[in-house]
Amino acid sequence: VTMREALSLGVLFCLALALLPSPAGEAHITLFLVPVSKCLSSSAIFFCLIASVAVMSVDLGSEWMKIAIVKPGVPMEIALNKESRRKTPVAVCLKENERLFGDGALGVSVKNPKVVYRYLQNLLGKTADNPQVVQYQKHFPEHLMETDEKRGTVLFKYSETIQYTPEEILGMVLNYSCGLAQDFAEQVIKDAVITVPAFFNQAERRAVLQAAQMAGLKVLQLINDNTAVALNYGVFRRKDINSTAQNIMFYDMGSGSTTATIVTYQTVKTKEAGTQPQLQVQGVGFDRTLGGFEMELRLRDHLAKIFNEQKKSKKDVRENLRAMAKLLKEAQRLKTVLSANAEHMAQIEGLLDDIDFKAKVTRAEFEALCGDLFDRVPGPVQQALAASEMSLDEIEQVILVGGATRVPRVQEVLLKAVGKEELGKNINADEAAAMGAVYQAAALSKAFKVKPFLVRDAAVFPIQVEFSRETEEDDGGKGMKHNKRILFQRMAPYPQRKVITFNRYTDDFSFYVNYGDLSFLSQEDLKMFGSQNLTTVRLSGVGDSFKKHLDAESKGIKAHFNMDESGVLILDRVESVFETAVEEKEEESALTKLGNTISSLFGGGSSEPSPNVTEPVQDEEEVPPEASKDQDATEEKPEETAQDKAETDDRDQEEKSEGKPPMEEKKTDDEGADKEEPQQAEKDAEKSEKSEGQMNVTKEAEEAAETKPKGQKKSKISVDIGVEQEVNDVLDPNSEDIDASRKKLQDLTDRDLEKQEREKTLNSLEAFIFETQVRPYYTSRCASVSSASTFGAVMQILQANDIDKLYQDDYLAVVTDHEKEEISNKLSEASAWMDDEGYAAGTKELKEKLTELRKLCKAMFFRVDERRKWPDRLAALDSMLNHSSIFLKSAKMIPEDDQIFTEIELKTLERVINETMTWKNNTVAEQEKLSPTEKPILLSKDIEAKLSLLDREVNYLLNKAKFAKPKPKVKPKDKNSTSTENGKGNVTDAEKVVLPKDEAEAGVEVKPAEEPPTEENKKENVEETESKITEGTEDAGTSENSNSDNHIGDEL
Repeated sequence: VTMREALSLGVLFCLALALLPSPAGEAHITLFLVPVSKCLSSSAIFFCLIASVAVMSVDLGSEWMKIAIVKPGVPMEIALNKESRRKTPVAVCLKENERLFGDGALGVSVKNPKVVYRYLQNLLGKTADNPQVVQYQKHFPEHLMETDEKRGTVLFKYSETIQYTPEEILGMVLNYSCGLAQDFAEQVIKDAVITVPAFFNQAERRAVLQAAQMAGLKVLQLINDNTAVALNYGVFRRKDINSTAQNIMFYDMGSGSTTATIVTYQTVKTKEAGTQPQLQVQGVGFDRTLGGFEMELRLRDHLAKIFNEQKKSKKDVRENLRAMAKLLKEAQRLKTVLSANAEHMAQIEGLLDDIDFKAKVTRAEFEALCGDLFDRVPGPVQQALAASEMSLDEIEQVILVGGATRVPRVQEVLLKAVGKEELGKNINADEAAAMGAVYQAAALSKAFKVKPFLVRDAAVFPIQVEFSRETEEDDGGKGMKHNKRILFQRMAPYPQRKVITFNRYTDDFSFYVNYGDLSFLSQEDLKMFGSQNLTTVRLSGVGDSFKKHLDAESKGIKAHFNMDESGVLILDRVESVFETAVEEKEEESALTKLGNTISSLFGGGSSEPSPNVTEPVQDEEEVPPEASKDQDATEEKPEETAQDKAETDDRDQEEKSEGKPPMEEKKTDDEGADKEEPQQAEKDAEKSEKSEGQMNVTKEAEEAAETKPKGQKKSKISVDIGVEQEVNDVLDPNSEDIDASRKKLQDLTDRDLEKQEREKTLNSLEAFIFETQVRPYYTSRCASVSSASTFGAVMQILQANDIDKLYQDDYLAVVTDHEKEEISNKLSEASAWMDDEGYAAGTKELKEKLTELRKLCKAMFFRVDERRKWPDRLAALDSMLNHSSIFLKSAKMIPEDDQIFTEIELKTLERVINETMTWKNNTVAEQEKLSPTEKPILLSKDIEAKLSLLDREVNYLLNKAKFAKPKPKVKPKDKNSTSTENGKGNVTDAEKVVLPKDEAEAGVEVKPAEEPPTEENKKENVEETESKITEGTEDAGTSENSNSDNHIGDEL
């Protein structure tokens, strides 16, 4: 390929890539400026990236987390942890020199509870005075907690100089989960979908995203846990979903909270994918503090009361943090056992002052302790029904999710509350959320193609925009009027985009984004909810935009909001929109458009975006405001315009090109308060006159088109407005704080990896010394207390496991006395060094010591390894030489007319066989002359090379024989032309048996050699020939058959 051709191919490749539909079109255009060499090298990067396309999900609960992965060739699967368990405790142990996670951290919690952090979910996105934070301090008094003066949140005080935020500790957990997923998938994973409770507000969701950012994870989506369960339920029941709506309630009682979610399944039609199943969240109810952990705490306190009543110790067990941690662990075990048994014994060894604790606990006692908790079980169900405006009769099934639903009393109360015959238990209560989330991760990833299943989640808390504007009073004075616009109603579906328009501002102003009506929450829930004010938005540059466009008609200040797939509200941008009349240019030809497009692609256009964007628009059609429930809301109800719909369609089209479900974009207008709603009579009149007025409307439109001056059309001018946002609920950490936290976590990870590497090197050094020479160690320390028979038995066991190599016969045979003494002394020195300094040495020093010992013993190990490989390798070589010789002999016996091998091929194989046999005999003879302590010249790798060469040559000939076609046969002109005058003749080609076409072309198994023809074989062949010739000439005359028979007889 010439350089010109290479350049042409490179340009074509970049052009094709640039024309591909992609949301990142700018990146494609940039490729035109990249040299071809870089384009070619990018293919190597592409193939490297293919190896790391796996995605993961984390079902992040308050007590447990489940991890699932999807990778090419492997369907959705739960990732096992290091203990081969399918779920991992959400616990972090922070010691001075190491971190422990999961079960390892739980093991430390009963010994040193101060360094183990658990149940972090209740601390995310909350200020220090939040009731849940105060309750956490009561449950875990061993932790020292302080208030972050900058953000107002809580900090864990680890030492005088080290503090950790809840987000940082959660980031450690997510980093650990990512490591488990990568170990299970055996490839790098960075993309994840994380489950969160549906009742998480904006601050709590942002906190989870910040923790993932600190952990280095790319969050594809935060999905509500019950939504993930519903997705998993629907994916495996796709065939049962049709156009008829099916309402299912998922009741999830976990360790820390309870949630009830009503989901509707039905098929919907989409433009891009046709008819597809969809789940729509209709209603959500929750209880933030109702869960299995609260039951365990009450059972723990009950056990502590029993121990104090036994008066075995003068101390109060509740004042001992370590003893209370032991009681909590036993309470967790008791709760599980009492779910299947009526009574059980609680037992703890050395609970306090080395005093053992033992007491019998019955299920009735447990239910009495948690009676008020069981009374709260129906609460989330009633809330979900109220939010969805449904009744229990419309709910087809109630499905249980979460570990706490296994408590029998919970099921009894719930079954009575929902009035069903039974509760659904047809999904995996522990893993359904993780499996549903990983399905969503695969759907969001561009590396996988899954069957579409549309997910429409719902916002649990309404969000509104508030602002004040100046108004004129009746007396001529001026006043301020406070306005509210509902941005997202309660249970509004998301993802969704909305635009609110401010029409009466001509200068800089501010507005506020707050939560809407939260009257459906109790007073206790409102306290735990936190601040109801989200953001203060200050706009700058509004007045300047009006000054620059005095001749244009203002269409208001438009604020574009987006509630993304994670349920997080984002203010995308704010723009000032104007309309102006511009001259209409002549329509360009298709060729001119194509030329301009190619010119812009190759750098003809400006690379800097213009702050003022001019676009053609259509005339807006005013839509009357919707009726509202109260007078205030009626005055302030937003309205939707045709232009708003057009913008919505444009945004939906952009998202379709990205492969994502379209997000609805709606617009609200603050001018709705000043516009009167048409009377119902006018509407009816318009409806009645619609049919007969169609012709008149058409005629008037034609006349208007004639009178309208040609060359004039309206264009939209958009000017970006400066935005300054102030967070009012919980202040987010800035970029510097995020980077500092990420570095802190990375330093801890590096420290853990360094420790793991040191422990691995230390273990390798100990194992090397032990396996090579353990006899002196055992003799000096153990032989004095062991009998001779025991010592001999121990040595036999060690040698059977290839331990104590220096004293085994195989190794003694290949070393001289001097070498043995030198190796033994070095190993003894290393063993003594290990006892004195080795366990405190660094990784580098340990590696150097290990390298020195391996280098010293390398020659001995090599000689032993070669001598152990000789028998098998030489036997394999002899077998290959034998088979190759037989094959060569058989190939030479093939008749010349049927020979399929050339003379050169046969001579090459013969030469290789002879050379290999000569090499083998000479090398073995030379090796026998050498001492076992000398470096061998008969090497296993040389034997394997000879085996490989023979195998290659023979396989080449075998494959040639397998695919060789038979030589064509000459057909006779006369069937009896071979007969001689005396009735005898020689067999010609016409009399040879020719295989049918399908048999001749079929593959034939080639054997190394064929048996020489015998008289019996000849007789069978002739009989077969006779039968075939007879079948072929059964319609011929008698004389021809007679001659044919006589000919075959003469041949016999």
